[in-house]
Amino acid sequence: MMRRHFALVLGLCSGLLLRAQERFPETDNLKLFERRSELLSAFWGREMKIEAGVVLPPDWQKSEHLPVCYSIHGFGGSHRASVRQAPQLVEEIKAGKAPRLLYVFLDAQFSLGHHEFADSVNNGPWGRALTEEFVPALEQEFGAFAAPAGRFLTGHSSGGWSSLWLQVTWPTFWNGTWSTAPDSVDFRDFTGIDVYGFDNAYKDPNGAPIMLVRRGKEWAMSIEDFVRSELQRRDYGGQFASFDAVFSPRGPDGRPMPMFDRKTGAIDKAVAKAWEKYDISLQLRRNWPKLGPLLQGKLHIYVGTQDTFRLEGALYLLREELKKLGSDAELVFVEGRDHGTLFQPSESWPDGMLARIHKEMRARFDAAQKQ
Repeated sequence: MMRRHFALVLGLCSGLLLRAQERFPETDNLKLFERRSELLSAFWGREMKIEAGVVLPPDWQKSEHLPVCYSIHGFGGSHRASVRQAPQLVEEIKAGKAPRLLYVFLDAQFSLGHHEFADSVNNGPWGRALTEEFVPALEQEFGAFAAPAGRFLTGHSSGGWSSLWLQVTWPTFWNGTWSTAPDSVDFRDFTGIDVYGFDNAYKDPNGAPIMLVRRGKEWAMSIEDFVRSELQRRDYGGQFASFDAVFSPRGPDGRPMPMFDRKTGAIDKAVAKAWEKYDISLQLRRNWPKLGPLLQGKLHIYVGTQDTFRLEGALYLLREELKKLGSDAELVFVEGRDHGTLFQPSESWPDGMLARIHKEMRARFDAAQKQ
C-alpha cells in the first residue's frame, strides 16, 4: 500500500512536469520518438513510455540502414538536448565534420531522479525496457542497422555511468561505449566516499569533511553542504536521492533506502553491501572471465583530471583494475579539464571531443562491415 501511494504521488509529479514542457519542435531532421513500455507499465501500474529526440542526417533515407549513436544526458537533462544540438549537428554532417549516423538522444529523467537505464527495485526495469522494447522499435521505425554492430553508446556524468553500465550489462547488444566523466564507477571512491570502508559519508576516518565540488584547484562545497542544499528543495529526486533510487533496496515505507543518514552522514552497512550490484568496477572484476572477451574494443572513457565533482578518482581505481585484468579499455585523463570543459577542442580532438567520438563510432561500424 505504501509503495502504491508513493507511486501515485510520483505519477502526479511526472504528469505536472510533462504538462509544463513545451511541445517537442519537430523538423525535417529532428523527430520525437516514443514508445509505450509494457515492462515499465506493468511495474508501475500506469502508462509508462521511453522518449527520445532523433536527429536525422541531411537527405536521410530509411533504406540507408544507418548505425545509431545513443546519447544519454546528465542529471537534470532530458532528450530535449536534441533540440539544441540538432542544427549544429546537421551542419557538421553537411560539412563532413560529423559522420552519417542516426543520433538518438534518450530521456533518462524521472520523478526519483536520473534512472540511469539500470534495472532497479525502486525505478523499475529501465535497462530491459530500453534493450528489449525501445531499441528494436526505433530500429524498425527508422530503418536503422538492426544488429549489435550498429549500436553505440555515449553519455555524460550520470549519462556516462548509464552508457558504461549498459555496455557492461548487455555486452553483446552494444558495439561500444564512449562514456564521458561518468558518475563514480568504483564505489571505493564514490565522490570521495569509500562506501564499503568508511563509516560516514560526510567525514573521512580522520574526521575531516569530505569535499565534493571544486572550482579549478579549490574546493567549494562539502558533501554535507551539498546534501543539505538539496534537502531544502525536496527530499527525493535530488542527486544523492537519485543514487539511492537506482542502487538501494526498497524500504518498509516503499521508498528507496538511503545509503547514508542525511542528518548525521552515518553509512548503513547493509545498504552499502547492496550497492555492490551496481559497482561497475567490482562487477568487471568478478565477471571478467566472461565479460573480458565480449568487451574487447568496446570501452572508452574520458574524464578531466580536475573534474568538478571529483569523478576522476574512481576512474583511477578502475584503470588500475582493468590493467591487472589485461583489458584493452581506453581511459583518457585530460589534464586540467573539469566536468564542463572536458569537451573543448584539444590537440587530440581539434574539432571537439564529440566529433572524435562520433567518427570513431562510424569507423568501428565500417570496419565491422568489411570483415
